[in-house]
Amino acid sequence: MKFSHFIKAAVYSLYDKSLRKQIAGNVMPQHIGIILDGNRRHARGTGLPVEKGYEMGLNKLEEVLDWLWEYDIKVVSVWIFSTENFNRDAGQVSTIMRMAEDKTIKIREDKGVHERKVLIRYSGDRTMLPQSLREQIDKTEESTKDYGNHILNICLAYGGREELTSAIKKIAYHVKNDNLKIDDIDEDTVTQYLYTYGLPDPDLIIRTSGSIRLSGFLMWQSTYSELYFTDVLWPAFRHVDMLRAIRDYQKRQRNFGV
Repeated sequence: MKFSHFIKAAVYSLYDKSLRKQIAGNVMPQHIGIILDGNRRHARGTGLPVEKGYEMGLNKLEEVLDWLWEYDIKVVSVWIFSTENFNRDAGQVSTIMRMAEDKTIKIREDKGVHERKVLIRYSGDRTMLPQSLREQIDKTEESTKDYGNHILNICLAYGGREELTSAIKKIAYHVKNDNLKIDDIDEDTVTQYLYTYGLPDPDLIIRTSGSIRLSGFLMWQSTYSELYFTDVLWPAFRHVDMLRAIRDYQKRQRNFGV
């Protein structure tokens, strides 16, 4: 290792330890949402094929999840692929669907998932997914359905407007069939028909790559979420970046109102 690299690694280690101490003993977010943005830009910036960027992004997710479980975060929601992303190059979409299927199988077979009792659930319009991927999702959810120490909510073929549209249609169906009265519809009613029903709203949402917007991620659920934006591209997301986000969350005075 070059001396400059040694110094850089030593400084990083000290900074990481400092951040760990800063967040220790403070209130931790129980539900963290992450928008995994910047995979393609990272690949292009390093001279790699775009598909390689997606692969690196999925591998990074496994690493980050280990970090979050280490801090006993109860629920993690990750936005893997949006409904709008299906408009991208057909070859890229096909590659991502194949990778998603491979990772769905891998996570089901992951020893750590079962040791930690992580319940896996998927949120999104599954009709947009290949049949083989849907089958693997069903198997993975079935294999972890009795767990509850942690929850991993994977948003795949997900769009915030699509989720709300789907909920409205279901509510309208029940009204039409006299199973629900219009005057009985309230916030709790809407929540019951969202993909995330049964999950607490996210305390903290992290978006990488520099974009300062949620792009519809958990539109209903994020009303009072604390938001954290970082310029770091997702495949380059580091442990200190995660600690910074949590530290920032802990410094804020949460206000459930205007």
